[in-house]
Amino acid sequence: MPAGLKIMSARAVMAPVKACASVFAQQRDVTFVFDFAPVGTIEEKLAAGDTADVIILSRPAIAKLAETGKVDAGSVHALGRMSIGVAVRAGAPVPDISTPQAFEALLVAARAIAVSDPAIGGTSAVYLPRLFERLGLTAALEPKLRRQRGGGGDVASCVARGEAEIGLTFISEMLPIAGVVVAGPLPSAYGNDTVYCAALPVNATALGIARDFIGTLTARESREAWRAAGFTPPD
Repeated sequence: MPAGLKIMSARAVMAPVKACASVFAQQRDVTFVFDFAPVGTIEEKLAAGDTADVIILSRPAIAKLAETGKVDAGSVHALGRMSIGVAVRAGAPVPDISTPQAFEALLVAARAIAVSDPAIGGTSAVYLPRLFERLGLTAALEPKLRRQRGGGGDVASCVARGEAEIGLTFISEMLPIAGVVVAGPLPSAYGNDTVYCAALPVNATALGIARDFIGTLTARESREAWRAAGFTPPD
């Protein structure tokens, strides 16, 4: 049995992964070592030679690792689907974002908007600047953006402190933050739903127990943990 099962994972799935790990640890008497970071940061660490027993990233990132032989393609399992959403400070009016027009109007009217800094390589951080460009709003929104280098939790905390009127990032990263309310996901026309997957590295040293942990992540009994974090079934 390993001294600690190392999990390298996208930060968006932190809540359900930790919930599942807590149950698994009690059942199997195993400890965990977590490395939660934006997808881009995990990719950089793996490229630099870091290792893990289980890797959890967005489906495109896992596919890339499988293509380059870093993870076993046969071990890949989809875990859940997550949406980028909008959060406001608790007590503030919850905006209507049900249509593309309503969402665009919210962006234009907002005094300040918290987002993740694209430099950290997070999925939503990379997507949102492309969306703003697609909407023709890059120049108008630039002065309003409050870029957070700590990821989605920092985006929500920025809103909770009143430093931004709205926050845009993955819903799962905003739900645990006190002082904010999630208004909902972006309109489907502008959404960028991301499926997260778990896989076994080809050089993993604890294959048996790592494979069992992925089984726990995908088990029927674990679905509530994923739903509570804002995830929907992956397919």
